[in-house]
Amino acid sequence: MLISDTIYQILPNISFALIPKANSLLLRSSSYFSTASQPFEETSQRDRHAQDTPIHRVLDLIKSFTMRPNIVTTSIGHCIALKIGSLAHLPTSTSLLTAYSRARDFRSSLALFDEVHNRDVIIGNAMITACIENGCYSAAKNFFAEMTEEGTGFDSTTLLVVVSASSHMNHLKQGQVLHGLSLKAGMLFNSVLCNALMDMYAKSNDLSSSERMFAATECRDTVSWNSMISGCLYNNHPEKSLWYFKEMAFSGERPDSVSLSSAISASSCLGDLIFGQVIHGWDIKLGYEDSSHISVANSLISSYSHCGDIEAAETVFRETIHKDAVSWNAMLEGFASNGKISEAFDLLHEMQITWSVQPDKVTIVTIIPLCVEKMLLREGRTLHGFTIRRQMETDLSVKNCLVDMYSKFNSPMKAELLFNSMAERDLVSWNTMISGYSQNGYSGEAKKLFRDFLRLYSKCSLSTLLAILPSCDSHESLQFGGSIHSWQLKLGFSNDILAVNSLMYMYINCGYLKATFSLLQRIFVAADIDSWNTVIAGCTQKGHFLEALKTFSLMRLQGPNVSHDSITLVTVISACGNLGLVSEGKSLHGLALKTLTGSDTRVQNALISMYGRCGDTENAKSVFDSSSNRNLCSWNCVISTFSQNKNARRALELFCSLEYGPDEITFVGILSACTQLGVLRYGKEIHGHVLRLGFQENPFVSAALLDMYSNCGRLDIAIQIFRNTRGKSVATWNSMISAYGYHSNGRKAIETFHKMNKAGTVATKSTFISLLSACSHAGLVNEGIWYYDRMLEEYGVEPVTEHHVCIVDMLGRSGKLHEANEFIKQMRRQPEAGVWGALLSACNYHGDLEMGRKVAKLLFELEPENAGYYISLSNMYVSAGSWKDAVELREAIQDQRLKKPAGYSLIDVG
Repeated sequence: MLISDTIYQILPNISFALIPKANSLLLRSSSYFSTASQPFEETSQRDRHAQDTPIHRVLDLIKSFTMRPNIVTTSIGHCIALKIGSLAHLPTSTSLLTAYSRARDFRSSLALFDEVHNRDVIIGNAMITACIENGCYSAAKNFFAEMTEEGTGFDSTTLLVVVSASSHMNHLKQGQVLHGLSLKAGMLFNSVLCNALMDMYAKSNDLSSSERMFAATECRDTVSWNSMISGCLYNNHPEKSLWYFKEMAFSGERPDSVSLSSAISASSCLGDLIFGQVIHGWDIKLGYEDSSHISVANSLISSYSHCGDIEAAETVFRETIHKDAVSWNAMLEGFASNGKISEAFDLLHEMQITWSVQPDKVTIVTIIPLCVEKMLLREGRTLHGFTIRRQMETDLSVKNCLVDMYSKFNSPMKAELLFNSMAERDLVSWNTMISGYSQNGYSGEAKKLFRDFLRLYSKCSLSTLLAILPSCDSHESLQFGGSIHSWQLKLGFSNDILAVNSLMYMYINCGYLKATFSLLQRIFVAADIDSWNTVIAGCTQKGHFLEALKTFSLMRLQGPNVSHDSITLVTVISACGNLGLVSEGKSLHGLALKTLTGSDTRVQNALISMYGRCGDTENAKSVFDSSSNRNLCSWNCVISTFSQNKNARRALELFCSLEYGPDEITFVGILSACTQLGVLRYGKEIHGHVLRLGFQENPFVSAALLDMYSNCGRLDIAIQIFRNTRGKSVATWNSMISAYGYHSNGRKAIETFHKMNKAGTVATKSTFISLLSACSHAGLVNEGIWYYDRMLEEYGVEPVTEHHVCIVDMLGRSGKLHEANEFIKQMRRQPEAGVWGALLSACNYHGDLEMGRKVAKLLFELEPENAGYYISLSNMYVSAGSWKDAVELREAIQDQRLKKPAGYSLIDVG
């Protein structure tokens, strides 16, 4: 029968023109979401009227509204009750109050309750339940206090719903008071109330009290056992949860879907796949595999995924006929956590075309981190668009996830736009944005946002401090970093190992190694592998290679307390490579093989790079050949190794047999090899690959192309590539300056340098090496000296050995040997062999035997095994006609068994 027909039967004489006015009640509808329900069948006990009166018919109608909550129909029922004057009838008022609550119009429930004067326990229980249904737990507690103060009293149902409120609020003390009231009133015979108290204690992290309550309960039902099984799981005791599940089985109590779901989750936490399979079998035996118990299937999907059996998880998922959003999200999470990236996106697409269930905010929050992990920017932006179309972008968790995504995609400005558009922000929002600025090098913005945050929040969390610390990345930030350190001490995080690790890394970034090692010494006993890796990796990244090796030795002296892992070896092997310590690198290679970390692909790649930097290409190739899990990085490392060691032919051979699609790093390495060969045909072929794959805009690839065409004599093509490159980086500008210098066009090199400054690109050490070299080749001595003198003052670049070599070469080429000699003598630091070598070459070129002899004597002491210096001096003797001295020098070369690398020429045949 239709609702309208029922209304006409009850009140045939009512003017229904008044009913549309009831819709005005919609304006008072709140946004609360119902989370609980409590039927009030006791209402009939208060009804002393005949069952066939209009009042009773209205009551039946309103009760039907509580079963199908709807604000419009409830408002109509309210109007009818007003019309016939039945609101004074307590059962009617109680049912109407409940109907409003379940229709999410808590304000109307509250208003109706205020109008009732002859309240009893049942309507009080209804009001407390309405509070819980709408998330107003404090209000529920206040109504209970009013009931006791007004003398209305309470029953076991009252205590049950108030205990539920305490459970939601995690108010242990209030729950204990209610427990005491239950004991005093003699109501603990009620098993439902006992179960609620067990659940309250468990959710308040007082598992021992929950267990005592369970032990004292004589009449245990399925809910009692479920309270303990889920309570133990809630308190991170999965092994105890499984114990209760087994005890439940032995007791003869039949487990339900809640018992099975909790037990499956507990076995998942323990990684116990076999026990999970046993529960799965039990689930099938008891008949819980059907669609009415979807929670069991969802738990099985999550459990199998967590234990790594993704095929079993997918089987359960596919066999579940009526899937809900949790089923799809669990399967998505399973694919993501097991590295099945393409399968996860295929499932997302399948979910989108399944009209029964659509992606929700949990889906988005699950899939976006996957895009971040695999650097899938296009897919991430697509998901962003999807959230806008589905009007999810206002959800705080989704927006926080998007801010994090753009930050990790190196797009902090897009993350900032999202952050600024937030109507409300929580602590996660601020931490994510501060971290995004810090990780992308926007230190000033991170510190400013951190100060803004402190104006709104009186106390920050550890996550906030960890987010701001990476912004302290230079010596200028040392004072700010020190203040963060003080703040951590003040907030009581001094013993938090994660906080200490972050502080040590911060001090390394600021160049204050003394503070780093002081912190390491303080936590020496408690330091874990992450602590040691933080110091070792930090020192390696910042160029403190010796300190990294010393820290590794100190870690090994600690004995069995801490054992190195693959990350440790990668960083110390890299330090050895940068220092050219091939012997120590071989020792680490042996250690890696001995401790079974030698099979780790990252360690093998680090070994290839280390051998390459030490010039040992054969050992590098041996490690590469023995690797069973080579990835693209492995190929890039070995190609770069041969390219860096002037073995371009083998680098090209490896490129031709590449097992993966090349990336930007591959092209940079192989273009360097083409530059060494000077064969334009190979370079053009590689350029074609670059264009087809769309890597021409990469700054390092475009710079490598410039170098290749320039060295192969095609300055015109190099200029064309430079002009077509959008968003030029400092590497691109440096290559163009170097190209002009290589072709003795110093004026153009200087002009390019000034264009670079106008474009806002900051000059680096390499920029001035290219510029000074260009001035040297073009004979622009005065200009070269002028730029050298202003390097530090105007551009903040401190001169290093390469710059000194350029100046000496510049002065030497122009015949100003004495000026070059004076320049060397006035250097602040002890000149390296390369500087004197440049002067020796100039002496040889201009035939200054006297100065050449003095310079050569110094070089024989600095680098006694370099045959080139002996040969240069011998050639000067020959040019001066001093054959005796030349013969003696040649004999000395033979006696010391010194050899100069043979020169060679290449021609491309075919």
